[in-house]
Amino acid sequence: MRKLYRSKSDGRLAGVLGGLGEYFQVDPSLIRLAYVIFTVTTGFAPGILGYLLAILIIPKEPLAGTAPSTGVATPPAVSS
Repeated sequence: MRKLYRSKSDGRLAGVLGGLGEYFQVDPSLIRLAYVIFTVTTGFAPGILGYLLAILIIPKEPLAGTAPSTGVATPPAVSS
């Protein structure tokens, strides 16, 4: 199952739109263009508020080679 993350490799500000482009397998430039058009035509506030909410809601992309956090705590290692 694919997960939505903020992109580290194709991010301009916080990686939200780059992450959406990667998730939907669409060129992030098209996502950015649609976002700018939406933001300008709606009077800026909805687009900016939506972007800020997305920064808070969408997690950052995990580092390469590491598993994403599942939210389940793992028990500490026991040393002898």
